[in-house]
Amino acid sequence: MDFEEVNRYLIEKITAIAVRYDFGEGHDLLGRRMRDVRLKRGRLYALMHGGRGLLLDQTGRLSAAGWADRVDHVTDVAIVGEELDVPAVLLRPDGHVAWAGDDQRDLLTHLPRWFGAAVA
Repeated sequence: MDFEEVNRYLIEKITAIAVRYDFGEGHDLLGRRMRDVRLKRGRLYALMHGGRGLLLDQTGRLSAAGWADRVDHVTDVAIVGEELDVPAVLLRPDGHVAWAGDDQRDLLTHLPRWFGAAVA
């Protein structure tokens, strides 16, 4: 291994970027930790400092209203210099992708698993 490979390996291990949990079938991002990308409104990890879930929604059509006390919903998610290759992702507070897609009904089946029951 050269020095760059060793650095990358160590960084992935220390930051848990290389960790992928088995959350079942789905998008390639599912179970992976999102890296700290630069969004229109700042760095991704800065948005996660509150220890809440985060719904990054490029469609603007999704809703996590019943979980607003536990999940932040961000619609202006354009990644500076690149694009997110999925319409929306639901992130756990640790930054791992709990759901990816664009179907509201599918999102509603995944929100309770990670964030409990909806509040009316």
